[in-house]
Amino acid sequence: MTKPGYVYILTNKPHGTLYTGVTSYLVQRVYRHRKCVVEGFTKRYNLKKLVYFEKHEQIQDAILREKRIKEWKRVWKVRLIEENNPEWRDLYPEIASTY
Repeated sequence: MTKPGYVYILTNKPHGTLYTGVTSYLVQRVYRHRKCVVEGFTKRYNLKKLVYFEKHEQIQDAILREKRIKEWKRVWKVRLIEENNPEWRDLYPEIASTY
């Protein structure tokens, strides 16, 4: 049996720096980013706002999707976010209580 996976995008402000990641445990992973436990890019640029995510039934599918999105031009990533979250709201409070 395989576990589900999530692709997510973090930012520091609307139209700010973007980070695309993948995880099996979305709430826990974003929490770690928010608390600056994760060293590297997200900590350096203060990327704590979850502005986009999608769920996949299998982690392998999420990994493939993350790789594709990371190859995209920035304008395509912004379009993906704005089609689903036009106000660039932080989605973490909503998912923290449901996942």
